[in-house]
Amino acid sequence: MQRIKQVIVIRRDLRMRRGKEIAQGSHASLAFVVSRLRAATIDGAGAVDGLSLTPMQRAWLDSGTAKVCVRVNSETELLDCYQRAREANLEAHLVRDSGRTEFGGTPTLTACAIGPDDAARIDAVTGDLELY
Repeated sequence: MQRIKQVIVIRRDLRMRRGKEIAQGSHASLAFVVSRLRAATIDGAGAVDGLSLTPMQRAWLDSGTAKVCVRVNSETELLDCYQRAREANLEAHLVRDSGRTEFGGTPTLTACAIGPDDAARIDAVTGDLELY
């Protein structure tokens, strides 16, 4: 059976409050669904038409939504991880915090989600990162 997961990458160098880290990881995790919802048509009753999910994404949603959190220590490392994921044709989403509650009002890249996809494909990109 194929293992499917999503990896959430969090920047530890920012020294975010724990709740802020959790919120940023949550934003990252949901980004692949939110991007599709924004592209879909939603009727007046709230029904969604045209939500496009790959078979792998649907299987992930149906099988418990496995997630792994890892850490990086800089924006450069976060962007490198994101870029390697994109080059591997993996879905990847960066999160840029607005800076209203932390970071002195400066929008700041805080997290990235890769997948959901085949665990081995994601591990090729994130397997060397330290677990959070």
